[in-house]
Amino acid sequence: METGISEAAELFKVLGSEPRLWLLRLLSLEPRTVGSLADATKLPQPLVSQHLRTLRLTGLVTTRKEGRSVVYALADEHVAHVIADALVHVQEPRDAHARTNEEEPA
Repeated sequence: METGISEAAELFKVLGSEPRLWLLRLLSLEPRTVGSLADATKLPQPLVSQHLRTLRLTGLVTTRKEGRSVVYALADEHVAHVIADALVHVQEPRDAHARTNEEEPA
């Protein structure tokens, strides 16, 4: 098996959560605190904290202290690109994919 497939599968498992995708999307725009993310997503703050813990443990987000607050940010831009590409893909008309596959020579 190709190197990294197993790790990529684990990444997609973590990204398979709608709230986590939303949190990562917001963090791709700017670093934020838990409170700011909870306000933006309308999710309870403890739930946001749990998701952020998972994202931090998997290396997708980093933290830094600012006074008494913890600010979360994307670990790198690769994650932002994966999410952006996924959003573009799901917003494309489905028949465009079918037409592209039909037009390709066998």
